[in-house]
Amino acid sequence: MVDDIPDFYAVIPAGGVGSRLWPLSRADAPKFLHDLTGAGHSLLRETWNRLEALTGPDRIAVVTGRAHRAAVEDQLPGIADKNVILESEPRDSAAAIGLAAAILHRRHPDVIIGSFAADHVIRGTRVFEFAVRDAVEVAREGYIVTIGIAPTEPAVGFGYIKRGGELIVDGARDASLVERFVEKPDLETAKEYVADRSYLWNAGMFIARADVLLAEIEANNPALHAGLLELAEAWDDRERRGPAVDRIWPRLEKIAIDYVVAEPAAEKGKLAVVPGHFDWDDVGDFASLAKLNSNARGNDLAILGENARVLSDAASGIVVSQTSRVISIIGVKDIVVVDTDDALLVTTAEHAQRVKSVVDALKVTGRGDVL
Repeated sequence: MVDDIPDFYAVIPAGGVGSRLWPLSRADAPKFLHDLTGAGHSLLRETWNRLEALTGPDRIAVVTGRAHRAAVEDQLPGIADKNVILESEPRDSAAAIGLAAAILHRRHPDVIIGSFAADHVIRGTRVFEFAVRDAVEVAREGYIVTIGIAPTEPAVGFGYIKRGGELIVDGARDASLVERFVEKPDLETAKEYVADRSYLWNAGMFIARADVLLAEIEANNPALHAGLLELAEAWDDRERRGPAVDRIWPRLEKIAIDYVVAEPAAEKGKLAVVPGHFDWDDVGDFASLAKLNSNARGNDLAILGENARVLSDAASGIVVSQTSRVISIIGVKDIVVVDTDDALLVTTAEHAQRVKSVVDALKVTGRGDVL
């Protein structure tokens, strides 16, 4: 497994604020730019490192906001300038991934692309590579392919994919049609899914021939497809690109790729799934961040921050410190403390998903200065 895949191009959508990780994740420093695992580099850099063995450094594109260009290029010094695709404003995953597909299809008509979020944590790189290689072989046959994660627990924070009939494809060891997608379940339903063994976590990874992906967008959202093609036609012309982006991009529908591509393709029998037997987490809130770091270090209290000064006694949870303050945690279970220069968050793992409501409230009250 030392060779890359010659016709394969990886796309890293690096957008979204990660509002459930506020106040650590901000509009000007979203979660993919942070080291959230103590690895010594950001989630974005970890994603690049995983993909480079499959593509080489010249076939990885990053789709990100204009405001994040400098930070992305600083963290990824090996990225080619032409492979930094800048959004003028967030338009969700269908537009971001679709634009990358349209641009790469113009440059390389037979290209197969894979979309991998910039802010996920994966452990078991070799197993990840096996799954991607299987998915590429299935994609060659004209399927849109997703990688579903074999569940390790009845998680209620993830969506699920139900596997259907088996697909026999040369070069792919395990692939199935997707029967349906399931939104985040309650705990009892999640337990049933795990026991069933035909359900996988939906990790939002998609692999497809670029022409197949674009055809599915055209079938389900012709206006979005037309805008993406018009943008792609102008993209590699510096004089035309800016005006085209300013004119077309704000008009594109803001919608997730699941609704424009994945779910309609599943209904037509055109969506396949390859199981991924590696550790995966989307780091969706501080509870999952605490779990990742506590497991890694064998401690009850996970501590993040280069110069964190934390004293603890009979405490568990997570402390994230970006200040020089001494933080003392005594006799508290599953605590979440995030201390920054201009905002302090205190909650518990049980209520970690509700942090987003604080962000929404700050927007309503005009406190955008801390977002």
